[in-house]
Amino acid sequence: MKQKIQKLLDELSGLSIQTHEELENFRLRFMSKKGLISSLFSEFKSVPAEEKKDVGAAMNVLKNRVAELYESVKRSLEQSEGDTSGEDLTRTAYPIPMGTRHPLSLVREEICRIFNRLGFSIALGPEIEDDWHVFESLNFADDHPARDMQDTFFVSTSPELLLRTHTSSVQTRVMTSQKPPIRIICPGRVYRNEAISARAHCFFHQVEALYIDENVTFADLRQTLLFFAQEMFDANTRIRLRPSYFPFTEPSAEMDISCNICGGEGCSFCKHTGWVEILGCGMVDPNVLENCGIDSKKYSGFALGMGVERITNLKYRVSDLRLFSENDKRFLKQFESAK
Repeated sequence: MKQKIQKLLDELSGLSIQTHEELENFRLRFMSKKGLISSLFSEFKSVPAEEKKDVGAAMNVLKNRVAELYESVKRSLEQSEGDTSGEDLTRTAYPIPMGTRHPLSLVREEICRIFNRLGFSIALGPEIEDDWHVFESLNFADDHPARDMQDTFFVSTSPELLLRTHTSSVQTRVMTSQKPPIRIICPGRVYRNEAISARAHCFFHQVEALYIDENVTFADLRQTLLFFAQEMFDANTRIRLRPSYFPFTEPSAEMDISCNICGGEGCSFCKHTGWVEILGCGMVDPNVLENCGIDSKKYSGFALGMGVERITNLKYRVSDLRLFSENDKRFLKQFESAK
């Protein structure tokens, strides 16, 4: 054992440590609980009694040498870091400006937080989807205009793959893989073949919600929508539902809120009606439930979907959708104090 200790002492004499990483490796090898020093003390128990005095003295020398070397190198590295001779003294003294969170991210996360308080969990899915999850399972007819090349970006025809046009495809994936009750929100980016303008873009962001259980009614949907509107805007926000049509819901409706700019009195933003449309919704069509393997006689549910850009426009009064994707720092800087 004395030979092993002497070999380690010889190694210490020729050891060169230049970086913090090398110093940490040295500490782990020699000074940690599973290091060489601890290992030697464990072996010391089996040393014959007549040798314990000499071996013990040699071990203490090794232990002290390791500690001294560690502290010496540590001080040397810290002193070299404090030396400013290698710094660029021509660098500006002003702090480098930090980036800001994107308004779409702020609004999307706020929407998710509101629905999380109602017990909804987040579900995500692929942006490149097949026709069944995007259209067929959701009750779209074979000749529905949304399937046309003017509205959908098709990636391939065999198999038929496309960029999803809505996040409803995430809902069908969840419905085919989970049993009710289901309560999810589906945030994500979607794509449609549209001309880019101040009011439209070829990609945008949606958040959809789905709730399926026994005895779910339209009253549950309305109360959920009212809670969301008052949490997202303010407690005085009113809602109204207008009959509409969507292939995957029956009955279907579009929801308006009282204009948050004029308080419902009428202004140019709401076209002097006092109301602004923000989302579509309805009770899940029984055909959709059956397509996804859910018994429509036992379960019912509601679904709703909104454009994040639309909600952001209302909340921050952004008039041009193109600003969201141009990465103009002057535009983004306006949101640095937003939460």
